[in-house]
Amino acid sequence: MYSSLNSLAVNVEKQGPRKPAKARFPLRYGKYSEIKTPEYEFIFNLNGEIKFIRGVNANWPHPDEQFKRTDGNDWVYYTVGDDSSDKGIISWLGEYYLPCLPYQSNTVWKIDYFSNPAVMNAFGAWSQLYADLYMAPKNRFHSKARELIDSVLENNDKVLHERSQKLHSITGGRISVLPPDTRHVDYEIIPLNIADGCLFHCKFCCVKSEQQFQTRHQTDIIEQIRQLKAFYGRNLENYNALFLGNHDALAADDEMIPFAATKAYEDLDFELYSENPLLFMFGSVDSLLKAKDQLFEEINNLPFYTYINIGLESADPQTLKFLGKPLSKSSVEEAFKKMLNINANYGNIEITANFVIGEGLSAEHHQSLKDLLRDASAASCRKGTIYLSPLIDSPKKRELLPLVEEVKNVSSMPVYIYLIQRL
Repeated sequence: MYSSLNSLAVNVEKQGPRKPAKARFPLRYGKYSEIKTPEYEFIFNLNGEIKFIRGVNANWPHPDEQFKRTDGNDWVYYTVGDDSSDKGIISWLGEYYLPCLPYQSNTVWKIDYFSNPAVMNAFGAWSQLYADLYMAPKNRFHSKARELIDSVLENNDKVLHERSQKLHSITGGRISVLPPDTRHVDYEIIPLNIADGCLFHCKFCCVKSEQQFQTRHQTDIIEQIRQLKAFYGRNLENYNALFLGNHDALAADDEMIPFAATKAYEDLDFELYSENPLLFMFGSVDSLLKAKDQLFEEINNLPFYTYINIGLESADPQTLKFLGKPLSKSSVEEAFKKMLNINANYGNIEITANFVIGEGLSAEHHQSLKDLLRDASAASCRKGTIYLSPLIDSPKKRELLPLVEEVKNVSSMPVYIYLIQRL
């Protein structure tokens, strides 16, 4: 449904592809609405909340770059970087875009988009659009366009902030980090916390929880799902993925993962809107080694394709000690072997792993990592990705890229940089 007024063009509920796809240009997926001015494109979700802003004027840095607002109300700038070839950002992230986060993260690039007036003017344009919509005579628009405009006006900046706080309240706190595999859905997940705290409290971790590990009760899970369904409302149909949190969901009581995933699938209407929904969760070395075959059988039979991300961190004893990671070299190697076996034997499960990198780490750490990845059997590496996580005090430019390249060149498995992104 299309309407226009002077310089505004309103297009209501366009239908894009049902799920995210990897592309070199801003591909809109799901159902959304747009309002265009001569200089900017504004995209809204089915609840009338602003989702994307993209410049279409000559001053905009690149036609494929844009701002995206997350459900946690962060504005993230997506850049194509300075090399759009297969040797550019996609070779380091597995994606065509680098999300530039408005908070400290562990990317090896430092891109200060805040200092670019052409980029930051987008927020002034959004404020101006809001004012123009408020003053526009509603009778000049088609009824569907009027409904969209009314919905947009209801979701002012204060309301959007309050909604993000509501989401964090439902799950019991902000999700401080999403699994790196959620890049496959552009970090667009429905969060459902089934456990709190960590088994380990490693001193190097910048997103750790001080809580002792504890599985939540089924009644809490049911209540979260009920509130999440109300929170997402009409826009629920645009989600293709579920995140079972928080930092080590694999360590939850064995019956909790199948229960929570099945209940969410049924009550959040994944069956209606998602042909091949995805499930994401974190695990630890201990929870992976302790998990029984029966649990993986149950996960494999869920109506999701499941990614489980494990923090291995290092196969070097001295580095594990330096990181404050209470693990042995043998347990890390055993967990890595189990990861490969699960990936080879379960069609609907893919386990990925994280290792740290950084200039302050020893040569033994980096050599043990390269040896581990080089020696992995090719037959076991058809699935699974290795993510390299720069330590928080690592260089923020490109000093680490040669080291990443060294690891990539010897690995039997895909290797990418871990981008810590919150919700």
